Amino acid sequence: MKLIEIKARCSNPSKVRQLLLQQPNIQFIGVDTQVDTYFKIPSGRLKLREGNIENSLIYYDRENKKDAKKSEVTLYKPAEVASLKAVLVAALPTLIVVEKKREIYFIDHIKFHIDTLTALGSFLEIEVIDATDAMDIIKMKEQCQFYINLLNVQKEDLIENSYSDLLQI
Repeated sequence: MKLIEIKARCSNPSKVRQLLLQQPNIQFIGVDTQVDTYFKIPSGRLKLREGNIENSLIYYDRENKKDAKKSEVTLYKPAEVASLKAVLVAALPTLIVVEKKREIYFIDHIKFHIDTLTALGSFLEIEVIDATDAMDIIKMKEQCQFYINLLNVQKEDLIENSYSDLLQI
């Protein structure tokens, strides 16, 4: 699947939450405590996500830039995550482990995260998701920009890197 996404520092998660909950068709999925184990691979990123809501093996490739960026994502949802983790840890070197609390919201095919990481603070992510490869990239970027404006995300708050990069700096 492809995504258009942004990540931004979020100085006021309560305000973002309030604005999201005022939107028609908003769906609150829940609060997930997630552990993402990143593995060293030759290109792209490979992480195993363990949570109480989301459990996935995720490979993705995207450029590091502050603006809305395109990601190519391959997602596998294992029936049993502990065995998969044992295999991955045995086969690949671990790069870093990222722990976060994530609030998950959806409006149609657009996913919103309000993330809190002890070492880094609070962040907002907006992901416009095209699971069928049927959407136009320009339209996806326009949808992302609509929510950037609605949620009052400032250009200086945009982050180009992943949490794994920020924790390694």
